[in-house]
Amino acid sequence: MSANAAETSASSFGGHPRALATLFFTEMWERFSFYGMRGLLLLFMTSQIVDGGLGFTDGIATAIYGIYLASVYLFSLPGGWIADRLLGAQRSVWYGGIVIMIGHFVLAVPATETFFLGLVLVVLGTGLLKPNISAIVGELYPQGDARRDAGFTIFYMGINLGSFLGALVCGWLGESESFGWHYGFGAAGVGMLFGLIQYRLTLSSLGDAGRLPTLDPSNPEDARKMTRGGVAVGIALGFITLAVLGAIFGVYTIDALLMAKVLGIVILVVALLYFFYIFAFGQLDGVETRRMVVVVVLFFAAATFWSGFEQAGSSLNLFAERYTDRMVMDFEIPASWFQSLNAFFIFTIAPFVAAFWVWLAKRNLEPSTPFKFAIGLIFLALGFVTMIGASMLVAAGSKVLPTWLIMTYLLHTLGELTLSPVGLSATTKLAPKRFVGQMMGIWFLATSFGSLISGLVAGTFDAENIQAYPGQYLNIVLFIGGAGVLMLLFVKPIKSLMGGVK
Repeated sequence: MSANAAETSASSFGGHPRALATLFFTEMWERFSFYGMRGLLLLFMTSQIVDGGLGFTDGIATAIYGIYLASVYLFSLPGGWIADRLLGAQRSVWYGGIVIMIGHFVLAVPATETFFLGLVLVVLGTGLLKPNISAIVGELYPQGDARRDAGFTIFYMGINLGSFLGALVCGWLGESESFGWHYGFGAAGVGMLFGLIQYRLTLSSLGDAGRLPTLDPSNPEDARKMTRGGVAVGIALGFITLAVLGAIFGVYTIDALLMAKVLGIVILVVALLYFFYIFAFGQLDGVETRRMVVVVVLFFAAATFWSGFEQAGSSLNLFAERYTDRMVMDFEIPASWFQSLNAFFIFTIAPFVAAFWVWLAKRNLEPSTPFKFAIGLIFLALGFVTMIGASMLVAAGSKVLPTWLIMTYLLHTLGELTLSPVGLSATTKLAPKRFVGQMMGIWFLATSFGSLISGLVAGTFDAENIQAYPGQYLNIVLFIGGAGVLMLLFVKPIKSLMGGVK
């Protein structure tokens, strides 16, 4: 171990490497900006122009929302590739954060043209930062270090702390009559600025973790690969720039609904083609083939989960704004504040869920991965059962108490804690060793696909036909709950295909 790496491994942050604090606060501020803006995004797009919004219909706004979320996860794939082959993770996090900050400040400019440019910049920056900051966390610990899982848990708490604070601060500014939407977007940019400042000031603590790409520029063959990679990235950025400028200046018109549907088909086809390639040409043995079947099942189960869970920022956000009685004394709770509930519940519930799994494991009763996936889907469905009751009251002409949404978010968080933490871990365990990195990309692809579907589903809720809401929520319950029950019925055969992997 080099002196630099040894310094990185020194315990000085609650028994963990000092570098973990650098990454904790960088990710906290990045998530502050991401979730702070996300809580306002749909509300701003659907708000009337006279109120400072864009005046989009619900269908168009939710389609754009879905495209945005899907793109964030989709661009994590090239973001990881750029770090691996060109920049290294440390510089990727730095440049990604700068692009994110610029994107939020562009969103703070009150103009429709700058709005779309800002979204594109946030997508590109997040795709570059998000996968690589997690990769650096993994490099802080030597192989077999017992602190690794605890370190990721601490890092995960930073994500949720940022999410919680971002929804409160940006939400209050954005929905306040004294300030307005663009102050909320600007606050998100200020949050990312804070993250960049502390990252730069404490960068030395990272040592060699994520400092260099896997290619060596001093090697002639690697140098040629890096040159070709740089040219490819430059061409891609040029194409994106021309596409955005063409839309901004009216060279052509983008149909958001059509684009969302096409993007969904593209993501699905890419996933199916990739799985076909692995099965047909991956030279899998019998055990690997069976385990890859399970990976495919988990991919579609995860996509189903995120298609419902990501309703938080779309249909549930609009439900909070339009149909929830948010008055407490003389204060009206901003609708976007409900976006902080997920992070709050993770803080308060996650330790008990983790302790429950440990308690079961000591008694050899810990459920398998497919069982946890099934329960996660069922918890998510139960959250939408709550929304059936709430929407029935709304359809009868009443606004509902916040307790309905609070219960929904509680059940959804229980579903997330049951499914999400084990999903990526199980995927990497089940994948053949030579394909583990690519399987991480597949997990992002499942999240991307589910997020896109969530936007399309949210667009089916018509504010002019609230009588249809109970039936629409029932359809979501039947789809997601049905997937959970189906998975529950096939737990044993799926588990047998896993070949001893828990």
